[in-house]
Amino acid sequence: MITRIWIVLFVLFAAYSVAVYIYSDGQHRESLPSASVNRGWQAWQKNNCHTCHQLYGLGGYMGPDLTNAASDPRKGREYMRAFIKYGTNSMPSFQLSDKEINDILSFLSWVDKSGKNIVSPANVHWTGNYLIN
Repeated sequence: MITRIWIVLFVLFAAYSVAVYIYSDGQHRESLPSASVNRGWQAWQKNNCHTCHQLYGLGGYMGPDLTNAASDPRKGREYMRAFIKYGTNSMPSFQLSDKEINDILSFLSWVDKSGKNIVSPANVHWTGNYLIN
C-alpha cells in the first residue's frame, strides 16, 4: 500500500515537472552579460566607482545612485559619457579610453535593466546610514 502511494506521488511529480518544462515561456531566464558589460564591471571596480556612487542603494554617498541612470529621461548615453570622460568639480576625470567608457556605459545599461533602486533619499541619513522608520 505504501509503495503504491509513493509510485502515485512520483508519477504526479514527474507529470507536473514535465508540464512546467513544456509550458514555461523562458521569460524568466536572465541573459548572461556580454563581454562589454563584464569589462565595464571590471573598469567600475578598478576605478573604485563604488566608493562615491551607489548601485541598488549600496556604495558611496558622494555621487548619485547610478542604478537607473541609463533610463533617466533627463540624461542619456552622451550625457553620461561626457561626465565620465571630462569629469566635474566633484568627480575627477579618470583619463579612461573611449572603449573603457563604452564598457562602463554598457555595464550601467545592464544594471539599469536588472532592477530598480527602491531606497528613497529620505531614508538615507547624511552620514550614509539608512534610516529605518
